[in-house]
Amino acid sequence: MHRDHTYRALLVWEGNLGEGTATYQGYGRRWRAFIEGKPDLVGSADPTFRGDPQRHNPEDLLVAALSSCHMLSYLALCARHHVSVVSYSDEATGVMTTTPEGGGKFTSVTLHPKVEITDAGALDQARHLHEQAHEQCFIASSVNFPVRHDAHVTVVPAGSVPRPFE
Repeated sequence: MHRDHTYRALLVWEGNLGEGTATYQGYGRRWRAFIEGKPDLVGSADPTFRGDPQRHNPEDLLVAALSSCHMLSYLALCARHHVSVVSYSDEATGVMTTTPEGGGKFTSVTLHPKVEITDAGALDQARHLHEQAHEQCFIASSVNFPVRHDAHVTVVPAGSVPRPFE
């Protein structure tokens, strides 16, 4: 069944320091996104482009969107296939190349999911489900550069404490 889903965001630039964009150095890169019913999302440009390093930037958010979309697709597939995931983390990396004219584009994103399950009998299926998750991820299907994944799935004893950052 085909269904369209519509998403809306209001983006407001908060970087007018008094003279607008009269000079490249004279304006701030801060912005705020409003999405109804959700906390505000504050951001800026990447520090390379005179942005605030304390705020999220569009490049960070693109990598996070790809990572979280894969994770959510993967967890849904695991639940449907009765594979019990007890821990999931991902240190995703994205590569963006700039051009001399001032533009640029992402050339790749690589996801590095680390997954813990408790059933050794489900290990092969848990590994295979990453391929399906990639195919089903809405965001990965929408970009024009490769999104790769290098997943590591391990078995841990039932009841063990998750270790997401090891």
